[in-house]
Formats: sequence, C-alpha cells, structure tokens
Amino acid sequence: MELVTDQNIRRIKSFLKWLIRVTLAFVLLLIFTVVSLWIYAKILGPPPIKVPQTTEFLTADNKVFAEAEHGNQNRYWVNINHISKPVTQATVAVEDKRFYHHHGFDIKRIFGSIVADVTSFSKSQGASTLTMQYARNLYLSNDKTWKRKFLEMFYTMRLESNYSKKDILEGYLNTVYYGHGAYGIQAASKYYFDKPAKDLTLAEASLLAGVPNGPSYFAPDDHFDNAKKRQRIVLQAMVNSHYITKAEAAKAFNQHLTILKKHPASSSIAPYFEDAVQNELHTKLGLSESDIATGGLKVYTTLNTDLQEKANKWVKQVIAPDSRIETALVSMNPKTGAVEAMVGGRDYSKDQYNLAVQAKRQPGSSFKPFLYYAALRNGFTPSSTLTSEPTTFTYDDGHQTYSPENYGGYYAGGPITLMQALALSDNIFAVKTHLAIGMDKLVSTAHKMGISSPLSAIPSLALGTKEVSVLEMARAYSTIANLGARVSPNYITKVVNREGDVIYQWHPEKKQVLDKATSFVLSQMMTGIFDPKLNDYTTVTGNSVKDILTHKVAAKTGTTNTDSWMVGFTPKITTAVWVGYKEHQTLSTYPDSRYSKKLWANYMESALEGQPKNSFKAPKGVVKAWVDPDTGKLATDACPNARLTYYVKGTEPTEYCDKHHGTPYKKEKDKGADKKGKGLINKILDLFPW
Repeated sequence: MELVTDQNIRRIKSFLKWLIRVTLAFVLLLIFTVVSLWIYAKILGPPPIKVPQTTEFLTADNKVFAEAEHGNQNRYWVNINHISKPVTQATVAVEDKRFYHHHGFDIKRIFGSIVADVTSFSKSQGASTLTMQYARNLYLSNDKTWKRKFLEMFYTMRLESNYSKKDILEGYLNTVYYGHGAYGIQAASKYYFDKPAKDLTLAEASLLAGVPNGPSYFAPDDHFDNAKKRQRIVLQAMVNSHYITKAEAAKAFNQHLTILKKHPASSSIAPYFEDAVQNELHTKLGLSESDIATGGLKVYTTLNTDLQEKANKWVKQVIAPDSRIETALVSMNPKTGAVEAMVGGRDYSKDQYNLAVQAKRQPGSSFKPFLYYAALRNGFTPSSTLTSEPTTFTYDDGHQTYSPENYGGYYAGGPITLMQALALSDNIFAVKTHLAIGMDKLVSTAHKMGISSPLSAIPSLALGTKEVSVLEMARAYSTIANLGARVSPNYITKVVNREGDVIYQWHPEKKQVLDKATSFVLSQMMTGIFDPKLNDYTTVTGNSVKDILTHKVAAKTGTTNTDSWMVGFTPKITTAVWVGYKEHQTLSTYPDSRYSKKLWANYMESALEGQPKNSFKAPKGVVKAWVDPDTGKLATDACPNARLTYYVKGTEPTEYCDKHHGTPYKKEKDKGADKKGKGLINKILDLFPW
C-alpha cells in the first residue's frame, strides 16, 4: 500500500513538474509573442490614420458657408487643445479610468472579460480601453469575433507604441460616434449645443461623454431622461477619479441645458457657387468626389458674403414670386478675376443646373461693346456718324442678304453718332460698323476679351446672335473695366489639407490684351446708356433704371426674343445678369423684359454702397472735350446739350458744331435733357426696354 502511495506521489510530482514546465513554456511563449508583436508593431511604425472628415468651404473673410456632403455624416478633426478639459476628463473617467497608466490594455478588465467569454463559450463581454476603441474606430468593424479582437489588439499595440497618450485621446474624441451622424466631439457639440467643442461646460461635457455607450439610447435630444441617468454615472466617475468634487458634480447635474432639437436642412447662401468650387477642385487639383467629400479640406474661396446676400435679396425682390422666369448673375472683381457672388437659378432645391456657368444664351446688344472697341481701333471715334435707317446688307460676295431692324421699327432717319448708337442700341449702326471694319475683327476682339464660345464672322454677330454664358460676359466686360487687362474667373484662393498643409494657392494673373486708352474711352461711352443727353429718336436704354443709380457705372443692355441681359461695371466690380426662360420661351410680358435691368441696377447700387461715386480714372493717352451729342463736334453755347466725352488722344474733334452756331462751350449748362421734338410717341417708348 505504501509502495502504491509512493508511486502515486512520484506520478503527481512528475505531473506537476510537467505542468510547471508547460506553464513556464507557455508563459515564456506568451511573453515572447507579446514582445515580438510589440517589436513588430514598433518596426511597422504608426498605422496610417485617415479618418473621413467633412470638407469645409470658407468665404473670402474666412467664415464657413458650406460643407461637402457625405451621406448624413458630419466629421471634423480638432486639436485636443481646442477641446474643453471637462470633455477629456469625463471621457477618460467613464470609458477608461486607467488610460494614463496602461499600455493599451487594461489587464484586470481583460481577464475578467476572458473568464466571462470562456464560461459563455462566446465573445460577449467588453474590456476595451480607449486605445482599443480608437483602433476599432479607425480600422475595424464592431463584430464581436475572436479574429476582430486579435486585430484590434495588434492595432492597439501599433497605436500605443507610436503615439502619445495625448494623440490617442485626441484621435478617439475625433472618431467616436455620438449619434445623428455626428462623428467626433466637434460634430456632436455643434449638433446638440450649436457651439465648438472648446466651449463645452462641465454639464454639457458630462452629458455628451455618456452618449457613445449607446447613441441610440442616450442621445439627449431624443432620450433626455436616459441621457441624464448616464450623466449621473459619468459625473460620479469623475468624482471617483478626483477630477471634480461632489459639489461640482451636483451643480453640473442640476444645471439647465438647452439641447437643439430642430435641425433645419443646411442651406448654403451660394449653392451654385459651391458647385462651381467643387468643379474647380476636380479640374484644377484633380481631386475625386471622395477626396472632396471626406478629405477634411479647408477650401478658401473668393465668395463675398455681403455681395452674395445682396444678390439673393434682389433676385427675390425684383422677380415676381409666381413667375416661372429664371435668372443668373455673376459678380466679379475685374482686377483679379475673383468671383464674389453667383446666382445660377432661382431655386437650387428644384434645379441644380447652373445657368450662370453651364447655360449659353444669345447676348443680344450686350455684345456690341466688343464691336465698338474694334471700331475704335479701326478708325472710328465716339463722334463718328452713320445713318440710322432701314437697310438691307449684302455679304458673302453678294450671295446673301441680311435685313436687321431696330427695336420697335424706329430709326433716326438720319446720321447719329457712335456714342448715341451705343446708348440707344441702334442695330443698323452696329451692322454697318461690323461690315465696315471687317467681320473677323469682332470675332478676334471678343475672343481676346474673354469670350471662349465659338463665334462666326457673320453680319448678325454684331447683334449678339451667338450663344455665350453669363460667366463669359462677366469676364469679357471685366477686361474693359480693367483697362484691357484680361483675367480669368476664379473661385478658390487656397486649399489646406487635413494636416494643415497648403496644397493649392491662387496667384492672380492678368494679360494686357487691349489698349488702355481705347478701353477707357469705350467704358465712358458705355456710361451713356444712363445719360438723357444722348436721347434721340428714342430714349437711352438705361433710362428706366437711371434714377436707381447714384454711382457712375458703365453698362450695356441686351434683348432678344428669349433673353434679357444687362452687363456692366465700375473699375472695382463687374456684374452680368441674364433673365429668361429655361425652355427658351418668348419674353412676352412687360415685366419679363424689365427684370434684368431692375435686378442689375438695384444689386449694383447696393454693392457699391460706401464707395466713391466715380471711381473711373483716365489713363495716359486720353483727352476729353465738351461735345454736341447730335453732331459729334465740339459744343457751342448754343447747343441744347453738351456732353463731356473722352477720346484717344489725337482722335478728338477739332471742329465746332455747325448745327448750333455760337461761341465755344466753356462750362456745362444743363439746357434740358430731353431732345427737341420728343413727343408722345417717344414718351410712350420710355416705358419699354431697348
């Protein structure tokens, strides 16, 4: 019996020795494995951290006006220094109280979790530290499987071995989900409290810190009572961790909080502009839609909030709410090309097609300034005269004819000056000029000024029969405003990536394509559409809106059967306005054809508020003279009207008016703006656009 007992003892000892060896080997193997994994994690270096982040679009004064859409998600990354201290303390206290003392794994919690998992034959218990949760947020799903858990642990090692605790906590707070599409504390703070994360109070922070445990159950806007119960747990955890006192916890819990419960659909003040910006990000920087939507970019734009709001305001006020008519507006800085305001349609929610950029329509007489610049460079002056009468033109070596008409069938029946022809929008004068200088001149001049659409050297081109975009017209007119220096329209000034690196910087460029003196002379002729001194067989085309304007502006109207335009500028701002039906319907009603003028004039007057009444300055090579608008000759004191007119030096008139004999005009005398003989017909015509 004793022999048996001794034998059993030896067996037990032998088994224990074996068990110790196996256990020791297992422990050594485990240590070796952990150390090897840790070394491997260190060798691999920091794992790539590319969290989807919302791209923000900023105005010229660096204020966010829109965000790129990414489903219903909002994601922002903020430096931990821009997150209030109560947020970090509350999060650590309730989620991982030993966060600053472990290396990514809370051994006590892990062993407790393993025991529970083994006994239940499943992976059901959680022991995740903040680092483990951060790893899951970055790289893994929420599946409760052993494979996912192993990968989570490995990524945790990589994070802990390559990043500081401060970096890890920052990453966690920027990736954790708070419900309602809000990823990260900044998005949550904006969603629930309409404030940045740096301004969250203890009461607000402790409420939000409890949400990630179950966003659908603890979201304070939908389940406030549940959120308050969770807040109590968070505050007690903060007390236990010695972050706050019991008194501070009680005060925070009892503090009244205002939770945002209504979140109106975000509406950009410039949705069409935003689309144009995104398109430029594609074309200029080669960014994909995904890069833009989730790249966390800061896109600094040229948008002027004040001008955009004024544009939106006048579109709503001028056009009747029940009208189906559409409009487009582009306002830009002629010196740089910065597009400062854009309207691509009346209701973006109904139609995203950008009528300012994508659509092309006939510009009508608003195309004439390009013609008259070419004329001024080819022997014409503001005083040049041609007869305004019904005319049939032959071209193409006599094989074709063209018979344009003046609006309403009215003609001077005699000679008028170029300055009058532009102000009255005389079609006969325009076509005669076009043919006289050579039809190719208008094509080359328009392209030189910034028109990129195809143009044909045909007689009707003088009357704007070839379709162009609103943006093109704004660019071309800006060339005149900029004294012949052409710039390219631009929407983006700078793009900064999520790391804070500038990946694009705009440098305005200009090219001198026109003569400075001639450009200035043309601009001064274009102020004549508001000057009654140029009235003749009809009134100047800007007569109906001249009283709205208190600043000196240069402009031209344009009207076709389906399109109504007004384009104009000062040296500091160019604005192009188009009004018409998207389906090319005829502008049949009185208001339809007037909208473009009223919209342009009201917008420009408000845009120029606070600026000098006259900002035009003549360059070298320009002279001025008091001229009789009828004859184009130097005015005498007998002339009923004398207009201060600018000329390229050497082209100014030298003869005095022989229609109104008198002594040379010395001082402007307003002897009445209305032309002699203006009767009932012309007074009626004042009511209609030209």
